Amino acid sequence: MAEPAAAATTSPNMAKRSLLSERGRSRLTAYLFISPFFILFAIFGLYPILFTIYLSFYKWDALGPMKYVGFRNYELITTDPTFWISFSNTLIMGLMGTLPQVIVALFVAVMLNSALNKYKNIFRILYFMPNITSIVAVTLVFSTMFGNNGMINWLLTSTGLDSVPFNSGWWGVKIAISTMVMWRWMGYNAIIFLSGLQSIPTDIYEASRIDGANRRQQMLFITLPLLRPFILFVTLVSTIGALQLFTEPYVFLGQSGTGSTRQEGVTMVTYLYNEAFKNGFFGTAAATAVLLLIATILFSLLNMIISSRMGGESGGKKA
Repeated sequence: MAEPAAAATTSPNMAKRSLLSERGRSRLTAYLFISPFFILFAIFGLYPILFTIYLSFYKWDALGPMKYVGFRNYELITTDPTFWISFSNTLIMGLMGTLPQVIVALFVAVMLNSALNKYKNIFRILYFMPNITSIVAVTLVFSTMFGNNGMINWLLTSTGLDSVPFNSGWWGVKIAISTMVMWRWMGYNAIIFLSGLQSIPTDIYEASRIDGANRRQQMLFITLPLLRPFILFVTLVSTIGALQLFTEPYVFLGQSGTGSTRQEGVTMVTYLYNEAFKNGFFGTAAATAVLLLIATILFSLLNMIISSRMGGESGGKKA
């Protein structure tokens, strides 16, 4: 009679153990499925960031032994006038390429969302094509257009204006590079704005039309307020991309024969590249990368603060 009682007492424990083991297996399976992302991120994302921060405190030419120098690398780059010129160039070209880009992309999205456009699907593909085109190929084409004897200067001289040294002038280089950036990313931002426009219910526009609102009033009081999250997202992404500007100035100035180290178009990333792969100073290049990371974080936080205030994320008073 004791054996059935023992079996009865042990069966709940066995069931509990099997249940726990089943839960453990399901959790392990879930972790295995998501582990490739974290492994790849740790190898190709987290480790390079941590090693760059570590390298910024050392003097290294990628061949010999590393020598600890403390904050000497940060002192060297912050006292280098070229670094501050690259920082100001990055901000200027970022502003020149981002602000017009967002405005034009918004109007393009409104046009693509219009019911009067019969070939909207074709135009959506055409406007997005620059984003999937090779940056080097785009820069080579624009280098020909903005050359001393290029099409842009030909149009200026044919209208009686003076030609602009787009490949050597202080503002000419910035205008040319900002135009490339704007042309490349305008279609991408337009697609994002288009998705935001399509998420707005049409009932709101119909109700405003009944109340007598015209297109301008609908744009100011309905479209823009409801597109605010998309506008802030596009601004944030464009700002981060502007801080990482490299290919356009590097290829453009190299093709124009002036070199990528010219102060008219040097950016923080090209300054970093020259320090590491041309001068062999990997420590100062790593310090530049750390400062660029800090600048990116600060601009991102500034964008988040502005978005929270514009979005009205405050407690407010209860009625």
